[in-house]
Amino acid sequence: MQNWVHYVSKSETDLSAASIDWVVRRLRLRFGGHLFDPRLTFNLQLSFSRSDQDYSDTQFPNIVRDAMVFWNFSKDLQVGFGQTKLPGNRQRVISSADLEFPDRSIVNGAFNLDRDFGLQGFWRPITGDFQVILRGALSEGRGRNQLPSSGGELAYTGRIEVLPLGAFTKGGDYFEGDLLREQTPKLSLALSAQQNNNMMRTRGELGKDLFTRTTAATIYADALLKYSGLSVYGEYAMRTSDNPITYNADSSQTRSVLVGNGWLAQATYTFPFMMAVGARYGVVDADEQLAGQPEYVKDEALSGVITYFINKHRIKTNLEIGMNTRTDHNRNDLRTSNFFARYNIELGI
Repeated sequence: MQNWVHYVSKSETDLSAASIDWVVRRLRLRFGGHLFDPRLTFNLQLSFSRSDQDYSDTQFPNIVRDAMVFWNFSKDLQVGFGQTKLPGNRQRVISSADLEFPDRSIVNGAFNLDRDFGLQGFWRPITGDFQVILRGALSEGRGRNQLPSSGGELAYTGRIEVLPLGAFTKGGDYFEGDLLREQTPKLSLALSAQQNNNMMRTRGELGKDLFTRTTAATIYADALLKYSGLSVYGEYAMRTSDNPITYNADSSQTRSVLVGNGWLAQATYTFPFMMAVGARYGVVDADEQLAGQPEYVKDEALSGVITYFINKHRIKTNLEIGMNTRTDHNRNDLRTSNFFARYNIELGI
């Protein structure tokens, strides 16, 4: 459970509230275990808050988040079938319960691959002091729990991770913050790529339906360093499409794939008494292919956070304060800014 208060000012000079949301941001039930044989495992996750159900895009309560069955050949080789997160950027694959800010960055919001239904595989062919991890997915490309459709193709997603200094303590490369205070430096370098053919939605697995199908490719590169309480994370994203703008039957309306690029830099420090401070800066810039469209903007977000871990990531509270800036390329790069603040208290399992 994540309970929020989210304040946004009218502008950088007018601090009166443009909006204040008092909201249950996430409310989920999660189940996992094995079936018949310890090598046959499952993961089930359901969501119950409005903001967590893809409602604004689909207009129905999309409750099912994960419904996955895995066969574990060994701890280094696993195959799964069903619906879950695609092997995209690290910050998306990390559980929302393991973030060090109240929510993910604007870069993740614009380019993440999210969840999809299909076949996935995990393989760690090299282990020891130098590790390599391979993840791949063959999926539907339309996101979670969608209605049947005709004429679709498939999405192909792959990810490679290199850990040149060995494994992180207790899987620390997949939770934010160095809560376990790595005794030696740990580094992970990763690259993800997806080709989503004949896709139906503006952001691939997310967004509103396009008027006509198109194809897009997304690339993500990310890096994570942890040592002695310090955690430094960065990522770069890019989406391309030959035909990003789609039109309705009489060409009076458009819906576009968000093509362009973005990058994120984030650093946090966790004190031994389980309090952390951090800062991050994210940029999303639309490609000039979208000139004239509402999406042809550059968004920037700069913020700082303070977090207190009552029971590590399972029970915590944090406060984030920052500034959003938008540059409207369609209006001679007109810049507007506002401030925001988010307070979050979280209970998990």
